[in-house]
Amino acid sequence: MSIGLIIALIAILFVLIIGYNVMLQYKTKVEAVKKQESARYLAIIDATEDLIGNAHHLPFSQDLLICLNQRILDALESMMELDPKNRQLQQRVENMKAQVQQLKDNFSGGESTSFKVPGSDKQAIIMLKLVKRLRDTIRSEHNKGRFNTQAYVAENARLETIQIRINIENVIKRANEAVVRNQVGTARQLLKKGIDVLSSKNDSYSVQAKEKLTSMLEELDQNKKDQNAEEVLAMEEKERDSDMEQLFGEKKKW
Repeated sequence: MSIGLIIALIAILFVLIIGYNVMLQYKTKVEAVKKQESARYLAIIDATEDLIGNAHHLPFSQDLLICLNQRILDALESMMELDPKNRQLQQRVENMKAQVQQLKDNFSGGESTSFKVPGSDKQAIIMLKLVKRLRDTIRSEHNKGRFNTQAYVAENARLETIQIRINIENVIKRANEAVVRNQVGTARQLLKKGIDVLSSKNDSYSVQAKEKLTSMLEELDQNKKDQNAEEVLAMEEKERDSDMEQLFGEKKKW
């Protein structure tokens, strides 16, 4: 075998080794990208399922539930594109399609649950964070074209009303507690703050809530006036008694 042939074979082998390494690196990179994408979709699914799992804390509408379940379905379908032979994913996709259709066809109407007044500041904060996450989610889905504009506008307004209601009902609760503790100044500040929040709102709940807060504030002010009047009367009686003592002196004991 000639030296030239040997060199040629070595060169070919070298090229094959380089090519194999390049292909191996490319395959590894593709797999890494797929894993990253799958992890991202999985995070979306987990976060959305967590939102749906909190449906007992807040009233969820049909449009909201369909949007959230459709978000999970879209993420599952994207994962299946990355791994089309995965039978578990295929089954999950089919199950989710059936669930979305079930919501469209058989949702009982109205909302998933009635509104529950927060029992504490901590609970109110949890509910407010949930509303914010829901509003951020439907905004994202709308921006991606997965939630039609009409439904988005209506749902966003509904969630905003719930957000206001959580704040106002918590204000009412805290104001009543402040009155019980005889912290009238604190109660007045809370009521005024609530009225300010509602001043620019014109939905039915906000109008009724503003009337209620205004009535509570007027009642506190009237009670304060009555208390001041009683104090003035008591002061006047005390002054009269003092004047009488000065005029007639203390009664002598016989």
